Amino acid sequence: MRGKTGDFGVLIPMIELVVARYAEDLAWLRNIPPQIRATIYDKNPDAPHPEAIRLPNVGREAHSYLHHIVTRYETLAPLTVFAQGKPFDHAFDFRKTLRELVLNPEDAPEFRWLGHIIDTDTPDGALFKTWSKNPDGGGLDIAAFYRALFGREGPEEYRFYLGGQFVARREGIRRRPLAFWRRALEVSMDFPEAAHCYERTWDRVFGVEGVDVALLNGQKTRYLKPVRKLEV
Repeated sequence: MRGKTGDFGVLIPMIELVVARYAEDLAWLRNIPPQIRATIYDKNPDAPHPEAIRLPNVGREAHSYLHHIVTRYETLAPLTVFAQGKPFDHAFDFRKTLRELVLNPEDAPEFRWLGHIIDTDTPDGALFKTWSKNPDGGGLDIAAFYRALFGREGPEEYRFYLGGQFVARREGIRRRPLAFWRRALEVSMDFPEAAHCYERTWDRVFGVEGVDVALLNGQKTRYLKPVRKLEV
């Protein structure tokens, strides 16, 4: 599966993997399918990856993802995979997913969460308050974040896959104008805890509701696969 040259003379891959790194070991990239081009965005000022595009350390992975969309809006790959520097924590079979995308790219929807745990949060971030990595116990003002991004009130609940990783089609991204993505990038830098708000709303950012409610089976949290030893 080859890429093609776009209107700007840039060779566009069919599938691009966008990796948001801080200090993770990216040796696993040596084992991704050769048909996929990896683009690394690195926020570690002390030990940046030698092949990475360096970004300021703001906004976590959400800022990296949105920076990619804004700067590459006209030269996006048909399929883009957005992932953390260590994607296996939440998507245990991440490499298998990449292989399947290479074999059947036409089967990918406009937006697809990657992960095995579906969770639910409230507009005030009740789930975030009890998160083990949030020792202060503060919530998230997802309601205000939603208004800042969309200019309207959001839903009563936010269902999402843990980890903030997903696949998006170029046409789905471009259904929203570049001005929207620029505003989203600004929000990622300016709004408190924006990355955690984005983690809960990425499907809505892309204009879909990406969680099949039937999978939750009436629960707030659902493990689609057993938590096991992570792929390395």
